Amino acid sequence: MTQPRSSTGSGLPWVVAAVLIALGLAALLAWGFIRGRGQATTEARSEQPVKPSVEVSSAKIGPPTITLGPDLQQQADIRVEPATPSAYQKHIQAYGSVVDLQPFTELSNANASAKAQLAIAQARLAASQSAFERAQLLYKNGQNFSIAQLQAAEAAYKSDAASVGAAQIRTRNAAASAYQAWGPVLGQSLTDGTDLAQDLIQHRKVLVQVTLPLGVALPQPPPSASIETSTGQRVSIDFASAATRTDPRIQGVSFFYTADGSSGALPGMNVVALLPAGRPAPGIAVPAAAVVWLQGRAWVYVQSSPNSFTRREISTSLPQPGGGYVVPAITGGSARATSEKGLSANQALVVSGAQVLLSQEFSAQIRDLGD
Repeated sequence: MTQPRSSTGSGLPWVVAAVLIALGLAALLAWGFIRGRGQATTEARSEQPVKPSVEVSSAKIGPPTITLGPDLQQQADIRVEPATPSAYQKHIQAYGSVVDLQPFTELSNANASAKAQLAIAQARLAASQSAFERAQLLYKNGQNFSIAQLQAAEAAYKSDAASVGAAQIRTRNAAASAYQAWGPVLGQSLTDGTDLAQDLIQHRKVLVQVTLPLGVALPQPPPSASIETSTGQRVSIDFASAATRTDPRIQGVSFFYTADGSSGALPGMNVVALLPAGRPAPGIAVPAAAVVWLQGRAWVYVQSSPNSFTRREISTSLPQPGGGYVVPAITGGSARATSEKGLSANQALVVSGAQVLLSQEFSAQIRDLGD
């Protein structure tokens, strides 16, 4: 006789299936929740502002301050060094021109010619004077010497004496012309043919006329100064004498200085003269590698904090022989430093990577404007 099937055994697969389906739905819901939450977090993060690697903060007075992290400083090879003290000499800027010495040479020739003519006349006078004195003696002693011969000897003597007088006048006039044109120092040198005049005539030295701005005066001209040519070359000059004329374009007090003939200063060249004024004062030596140029002006970066740097304009009136500049050492705060284009003695100076800082500064400003 056949046994009936158990109702419990036949329903078990359906229960298992239902449980599996429920678990699958729960897992699916959990996955969807987690994914949605992750996307929301990602979107929230993407909406947050990204902190830039370089920050630029504006200042009320002067250029902004640029801040960048140590890693970026290392990548850009930014290095700072303490300010190096150096003597700073204030200068008066004057106008200069390299003088054409052709008139000087012509006066030298005129003096030489007058002296030569005087020497010839004096030699003739010495000869004719001796002849006249001998003629007088022969005539007096009745040694067969006629009155006509005596008169001829006397005429020759007086003629030669007049020639000497004329030659002396020409010599004095030539010397006076030299004094009037070039002053007592150069005029005397030209008249006497000393080394100064010979160096100028033979172009071993050149003459520079330096004219102070109208209304500016000096107690006495400095014994040495410098000029800057149109090519930026700095040339040392030495005082020669006060000038006998001024530059008609400027109308200021003028002096004559000399420069080495091989310096590149050529006759007719206009130059800028820098005359030392007063005693040297404390200054800061700025190496050439620290200087950046912007709109025709020289700037450096000083470290305002471990990660912050500020651009400062500097004076270029006192270049260093090996490059760079000496600027005033300022003790009266940033406002005074800005006005005098100097640096504080306790500041650290960026000596490597200054150009990178300048580029980063303006790149950050452009990025801020774009945002």
